[in-house]
Amino acid sequence: MRLTLLSTALLALIGALLLALSYLVVGRVVAALPQFPAGTQVQIGDQVMDAGQATAEIAAQGRETVLIVGLIAFPLQVLAGALLSWVLIGRTLRPLSTLTRTARALSESSLDQRIRLSGPRDEVADLADTFDDMLGRLQSAFDAERRFVANASHELRTPLAVIRTEVEVTMADPNADRDDLRRMGEIVLEATDRANRLLTSLLLLARTQARGVSVHQVVDLAELVEPALAAVDTERLDRDLTVTVDSRPAPVRGDPALLERLVGNLVENAVRHNLRAGWIRIGTRTVGGHGVLEVASSGPAVDQQAIAELFEPFRQGQRARTGHGGTGLGLSIVRAVVAAHGGTVGAVPESGGGLRVLVELPGEPG
Repeated sequence: MRLTLLSTALLALIGALLLALSYLVVGRVVAALPQFPAGTQVQIGDQVMDAGQATAEIAAQGRETVLIVGLIAFPLQVLAGALLSWVLIGRTLRPLSTLTRTARALSESSLDQRIRLSGPRDEVADLADTFDDMLGRLQSAFDAERRFVANASHELRTPLAVIRTEVEVTMADPNADRDDLRRMGEIVLEATDRANRLLTSLLLLARTQARGVSVHQVVDLAELVEPALAAVDTERLDRDLTVTVDSRPAPVRGDPALLERLVGNLVENAVRHNLRAGWIRIGTRTVGGHGVLEVASSGPAVDQQAIAELFEPFRQGQRARTGHGGTGLGLSIVRAVVAAHGGTVGAVPESGGGLRVLVELPGEPG
């Protein structure tokens, strides 16, 4: 309605200007005609008058005719323009009505609906396509959230079930001695540690995704490699892993705690998903003004198509659930930290088995 009123008002303004212009032009047209010499008498009908007076009479009659015809045609023009504007604007905006109805009908269970607007590719079609793309992203986000909640519930249920089972079995045994209680305590302690690690990782992942980077300091990725290796030194020695480090300066700007967790997670994954007597290669460098961290390791063969799933929560290689001390959130946290710093992360399978992860972060401006 507003667009129709606006277009009608513009049409009425243009019509009024044209009518006024026509009214003025008539007099000038008559005045531009060849004139009789001054004092010449001319006869118009039964009247004889001066040629100049006749010219003025003709101009006045022309203006009067234009005014009468214009005042009749003007409202008809405005009415026809308003009707035509209403029809054309309504047809043009019909896809917007479809988009509005779709948006109002949306819910979490109907995100699979799409407009799929056909017809000319104009601004309205671009808006409908953008809306469809947004629905696709929302559906993916909701699906990922549902999977995340389901997996997190499952993972938290496992240590709680272990704790409950151990306590119930021990309490139900009337002959339980100090050794049985100590064994139960060790199992319960291990289960609570696992639940604590999972909750800590979940909290870190949620905070990183929600808040991004709140601290911006210059951090050299090369300086974070040795502490990360020291944290898994016992497990690395137990597996008899050979580690090769090529640490060259790779300064970046970001949150030191998050970047330390990024390097630590990659190193932990390289150790825990490795083969006995396997190898690990870690390198840092600066390429094109970006800090680069590369962590490669031996291990089971990884399908190229399954690499994207490794960065999803609660994925551990061929295992879809967590176990053996891991939370299944290591690479998910890595991806979140890299995204928060505006970088990129990717992985490719190593020939003969294993994985190579490459992280690239914006470097420190010179």
